[in-house]
Amino acid sequence: MSKLRFLSTIILAAVLSVVGVGAANAVSSRIKDIASLQSGRDNQLIGYGLIVGLQGSGDSLRSSPFTEQSMRAMLQNLGISTQGGQSSAKNVAAVMVTANLPPFASPGSRIDVSVSSLGDATSLRGGTLIMTSLSGADGQIYAVAQGAVIVSGFQAQGEAATVTEGVTTGGRVPNGAIIERELPSKFKDSIDLVLQLRNPDFTTAVSVADVINSYAAKQFGGAIAEPRDSQEVMIMKPKSADLTRLMADIENLVVETDTPAKVVVNERTGTIVIGADVRVSKVAVSYGTLTVQVTETPQIIQPEPFSRGETAVQPQTDIQAQKDGGRVAILDGPDLRTLVSGLNSIGVKPDGIISILQGIKSAGALQAELVIQ
Repeated sequence: MSKLRFLSTIILAAVLSVVGVGAANAVSSRIKDIASLQSGRDNQLIGYGLIVGLQGSGDSLRSSPFTEQSMRAMLQNLGISTQGGQSSAKNVAAVMVTANLPPFASPGSRIDVSVSSLGDATSLRGGTLIMTSLSGADGQIYAVAQGAVIVSGFQAQGEAATVTEGVTTGGRVPNGAIIERELPSKFKDSIDLVLQLRNPDFTTAVSVADVINSYAAKQFGGAIAEPRDSQEVMIMKPKSADLTRLMADIENLVVETDTPAKVVVNERTGTIVIGADVRVSKVAVSYGTLTVQVTETPQIIQPEPFSRGETAVQPQTDIQAQKDGGRVAILDGPDLRTLVSGLNSIGVKPDGIISILQGIKSAGALQAELVIQ
């Protein structure tokens, strides 16, 4: 059994072992684990910078002219004249710098940044990112990044062979950026709060609103939450409430969540993940595989002595065809355990189970969404 098929078998077994008697029951989770605050989302930052100090693994300035232009502009800003000769150093690399500005970040706090090579540099290991401004979608500078680059991959090269492990043209600078500007909106200035479910579902949205209203009835004497759709739940701020304390209480409330039935299939890796609420109507399934083996055993024919003949090669091909499986099984999956047991009873491998699930879906017997990655 290959590693991919072995992994698929483990995943199916793990899904089966997790599902017990109460498979159809909803799962209880805290609101902070299933939803996020709309005003508390991340903001993406981007910048262009240079990494210096590489050991001959940087950009070749002829193939990456923007690296040389950036290096000259940087030196001129530092008061160093670059008129005259052309540099041929390969210890500099141009990179794109990206980061996520967390919600409610204040000036002076630090965030991690990621760097990715733009030119033909072979490795960023050992380099240092020099001062790079990071801008948001509005063009404003929100952070400045600088620091040593950490690269997880490595590359070893000899005269006749090269070994590369991981990605050497990308890395991270932990706590490498200092926030210089805070976001214009203030949390305390908000009138209403909007919760966004990470997995949109109408049933879960209604449950979240009901739990919040039950809490608000005891604390404030009335309902404050209203589900807008399958993803958003609006919370109206009571006049006597402090938003920070209100959100701290709400995010720790426990809600019973619900999700649509899904079957996720990855044909490249052979991974199959079946949700607990997947149902299959009664259907007959037959699966068989045809294996064709071709063996080439050429024969060498020598000429008779003193016949002035030539040595010849006579081809000989043996073809064997073998058909496995072909059994017919009736699947009726009222729950996940019965479905997986029925699929395993046919005796097929994970790649065959993928084909069977696709066929069951086409026949209209799979009462779930089939997601193929």
